[in-house]
Amino acid sequence: MSGLSGTLGLVGDRPAEEILRRLTLDVSRRLDGMLHGDFEGIVPGRGSELGETRTYEPGDDVRRIDWNVTARMQTPHLRETIADRELETWMLIDRSSSLDFGTATCEKRDLALAAAAGIGIMCARGGNRVGGMVVRGDATSTVPPRQGRKHLLGLLSRIQQTPRLDESGPADLAGALRRLGAMAPRRGLVAVVSDFRGDPDRWRTALGTVALRHSVLCITLVDPRELELPAVGTIQFLDPSTGATREVDTDDRRMRERFARIAADHQAAVSRAARSAGADHLVLRTDQDWLMDLARHVGERRRRAETAAVRRPR
Repeated sequence: MSGLSGTLGLVGDRPAEEILRRLTLDVSRRLDGMLHGDFEGIVPGRGSELGETRTYEPGDDVRRIDWNVTARMQTPHLRETIADRELETWMLIDRSSSLDFGTATCEKRDLALAAAAGIGIMCARGGNRVGGMVVRGDATSTVPPRQGRKHLLGLLSRIQQTPRLDESGPADLAGALRRLGAMAPRRGLVAVVSDFRGDPDRWRTALGTVALRHSVLCITLVDPRELELPAVGTIQFLDPSTGATREVDTDDRRMRERFARIAADHQAAVSRAARSAGADHLVLRTDQDWLMDLARHVGERRRRAETAAVRRPR
């Protein structure tokens, strides 16, 4: 919990530069020793830039034979390819009013900012470009991908400065994903950061379309009180998206069990929708160490990429 409380304790009205500085220190100190290599496993593949040639060996992919070199040398030769080391990352950040909620170490809006900073810091190395799209209701604010710390700071400031509790309604993730797909023709990484409220079928198809070209990571933001309710008597709930209120008797055991069951079913539906669309899925909670959860996911993803590369025919 030290990473979560120590880092997100700065979030709120603090300047984005101070938040980025602390997040950079935390990400660098705690992740650099775990994640070796800036590019391995982020966008797996052989690459498209032409490299050196070598003699054909049994088991090699015949589609990679360089016929010009083969004709000159009179023996089959392959043309190796070089992976493109310039990664373009897009972050789609949900800043709907439902994120202005939190009962643990931070609010979900703080967790969204931290997740965006963590991904941006890891992906912006080596001259890579990072861009973002902030979604509130039907409105979107776009920051084109560029290089550098100053640009990343501007993107985080845009996320941090979005207004609170404005009853803007749920974010139109499907529309935002379609716009992002049209603006990002080059293959890269897309990270969708949201609490994914509502029906997953509304955004599943749009997410699958983006995942056909890009490597996609869906990050679900969750507060523990969204999964289960304590028995604390009659309390009044406020829907930040609409302003509607409702009184609930939390001493009713059957009501609490039904609430927990519906919440668990919804989380499972979001995970199934993301994975069926071809995206990775990660859950970050306001009561857990978000940085270690992100590190474990990236490390596992890279191990899967390495295993797939070993099993892939030469």
